[in-house]
Formats: sequence, C-alpha cells, structure tokens
Amino acid sequence: MGKNLASQNKTTLQIKEEQLDIAKKWIQTGDVKIHKEVFSEEKNFTIPIQREELVIEKKSIAPDTSKSKAAETQVIRIPLNEEQVEFSKHKVILEDISIYKQQIEDIEHIEETLKKEKPKVKISGSPNVINKLS
Repeated sequence: MGKNLASQNKTTLQIKEEQLDIAKKWIQTGDVKIHKEVFSEEKNFTIPIQREELVIEKKSIAPDTSKSKAAETQVIRIPLNEEQVEFSKHKVILEDISIYKQQIEDIEHIEETLKKEKPKVKISGSPNVINKLS
C-alpha cells in the first residue's frame, strides 16, 4: 500500500467499508396433521323394570278324613304388561376447538462488527503541509 509519491504525479486509493446485508427467509420448522380420534368405552347400566301379572290362586281343601291335612294350592300367572328397555345413542357436542395459524412478530437482536478503511498519510522529512485530511 505504500506508494512513493515522488515517482508519480497522482495516486488514487479506493477507501472501502463493510456494510451489512440483512435478508429474511421462511424455513419449515415443523409439520402438523390434525385429525379426530375415536375412543371406545364400555358402559354398564342396571335398570329396574316392572311387570304386571294376573294371578289366579286355586286352593283345594282336602276333607278331614283324608290322610293329608294340608291344602293344595294351584297358581296360574298371566302376564299382562311389562316394561321394556329401549336405548339409542346420540352425539353431544363437548367442546369447539379452533385451529388456525397466527403470525407472531419477535425482535431478534443482531450484533456484528463492520470494518471501515480510512486513508493514512505518512509524512517523512519536513514538508510544508497546507491542507490536512481529517
């Protein structure tokens, strides 16, 4: 970089500095698949049911002369009405779930050292300097 000015009339130096170019790009950081999953659960219920019967009792009374003194009873049962259990299944909404993408803005701090060139003139001897570069 040291050029002798005595051998040339003019010297040109290109003074440069570093500048930072900042660019942003999207990268995929994950993948989400959404679906509903069905779980089965066994349920047991005990339900009392009622019925109506027509009951006819017929008692034969044995004469006192017989060996058996117990009365003989005959029962006739005729079913009239009964409850039957009916069931059906239906779906009930438990909750609404909203799924959406949201863009969130964060601030990222970047710190970088940039270099800058400055011209330096080295003077040897005792020339008379009229205008100094700062």
